[in-house]
Order: sequence, then C-alpha cells, then structure tokens
Amino acid sequence: MAIEVFNRYEKKYRVNDACYQKLRERLSEYMEADAYSKDGGVYTICNIYYDTQQNDLVRKSMERPVYKEKLRLRSYGVAAPEDKVFLEIKKKYEGLVNKRRTKIELAEAYLFLQTGELPKYKPYMNAQVLNELHYFIHRMELIPALFLSYDRVAMFGKEDKDFRVTFDRNITVRRYDLGLHYGVYGDKLLPEDEWIMEVKIDKAMPLWMARILSEFQIYPVSFSKYGTEYKNRIMEQELVQHEAAPTQEECRFMA
Repeated sequence: MAIEVFNRYEKKYRVNDACYQKLRERLSEYMEADAYSKDGGVYTICNIYYDTQQNDLVRKSMERPVYKEKLRLRSYGVAAPEDKVFLEIKKKYEGLVNKRRTKIELAEAYLFLQTGELPKYKPYMNAQVLNELHYFIHRMELIPALFLSYDRVAMFGKEDKDFRVTFDRNITVRRYDLGLHYGVYGDKLLPEDEWIMEVKIDKAMPLWMARILSEFQIYPVSFSKYGTEYKNRIMEQELVQHEAAPTQEECRFMA
C-alpha cells in the first residue's frame, strides 16, 4: 500500500547535468535507484495545483510564512478518467513538511473538486484525508490554477530506506487545459540541462551525504516549482504592461 502520510524535512538544490551525472555515481555507493529509476530511467509526475481566483495560496507561499499549505492532484504519467490518482494536501510548518493524500479515481477527483461533494467511500480511499480535503476545498473556494509536470529520478538509502534523494528535470507548465488526462505539454520552467535535487530527511542527514554535498560544493536554495512559475508569469505581465504603456513623448502628442 502506498504511504499516505509523510512528515519530513526537504532540502532543495539546483545542479547542472554534468554535476548530476557525477552525483549519481557518487551516491550509488550509499543509495539505490527506486524501481522506476533503474539504469538511469525517469518517470513522469503530473500535477494540477489548485488555488483561489486571486492566487492566494501561491502568493502567501512566496512570502515565506511560518505556515503554508497547498492542494494538488497528482498522477504518475498521463492518467485516464478511470485511473487512480492522488489528491494531496501539503503543509509546511517551520520547515517540517507534512503531506497527506488519498487515492481516488481521476473522474471522481474532478467531480469532488468541482462540486465540493464527497465521493462515495471506497476501500482504497483514506476517509480521514478525504474529510480534510472536503474542509479545505470549502474553506478556500479553490479552482484549478496550474498544470505542472516533471521527469524524476529517485533514490533511497541502502541502510535507511526512509532517506530519499530525487532529481527533477524537464519541468513543464501551462495555465490552460488544466486536466491530468490531456497529456504533457507547455512551457519549460528551467534550462534543459538543469535539475532540481531534493534531499528528503526523516531524521538527521547522514554524515556521508553532508560530506558529498561539501565535496561537490552544492548548497541549498529556496525553490518552489509553483512559486517560480507564478513569479515568472507576473514578471512577464509587468513587462508587457510596461511596453504597452505610452511614453511621455507619446502622451504629449496625445494630449
């Protein structure tokens, strides 16, 4: 059964492709690739992020508050309406990430998120998480805001299976066709040769991992995929508005 509740710390790093290749080799001394990342393979994760009409959740997140939360619908690969996906609440308080999710059929998830009416309970669902989602949806009046996908390589510790490192690239975003069944297409968020590395820590970071990060001179960064997309979009809108605004000289002749 898939784990439905997570409590952990997450550290993020940005690395280029050359650094990624060397890191994979170095980490292989202590870690193993998960079943979907064997022999350098990747798997695609697709998400729909939900927000208010005014983008309150992402805007608050960018202010780096002590507490923040988000809701997303997630599939592994492109999902059909009858496929099971994950509906998740992700919260962060003083650096500790808490993620709660339930399995749900995609068609059921769309209906639940659109109407706010709880789906009929089925054995694969987490009833407690569904009730939390129900409250969250009604409290925030959420709508689909962003499609975001990426290709992932995941590794876990040979001794500590809860210690995980993931590498994400090919981050793709769009604010139209907001469904997991449409497919993967849109704009790229980062350069082609760049990866986002996440170190997911349940307890303390292993000493060998700290040494590897020091060896490669890799330092943590503050990075949010959703937040970066939103910031880029706002900057583009401001640039367009600035270019469209008449100059002082033009205003003189318009007067």
